[in-house]
Amino acid sequence: MNKGDLVELVATDLGGPRIHAEKAVRAVLDAVLEGVERDGSVTLAGFGTFERKHREARPGRNPRTGETLLIPASSTVTFRPAPALKRIESPSESMVAATASD
Repeated sequence: MNKGDLVELVATDLGGPRIHAEKAVRAVLDAVLEGVERDGSVTLAGFGTFERKHREARPGRNPRTGETLLIPASSTVTFRPAPALKRIESPSESMVAATASD
């Protein structure tokens, strides 16, 4: 599912125009981005937590030349799913279960 699919799903669920669903999805995503920038984390109960993490500078290696170089410090965002999301089966798990029952 991509953002367009999500907008379609929200529009269908709301029973309103697609443009309103698109604005709602965009508003939620913008709010999550702003929250992570401002507070360092955003927790959506029942869904998960987005959290900003800092990576220290570290040594690395250019895979083409083998040259050692310094990878600069950076920030990234991680996501920890809520327990409800952790219970969702991956396609490979459901295929293994179906194969085992045959």
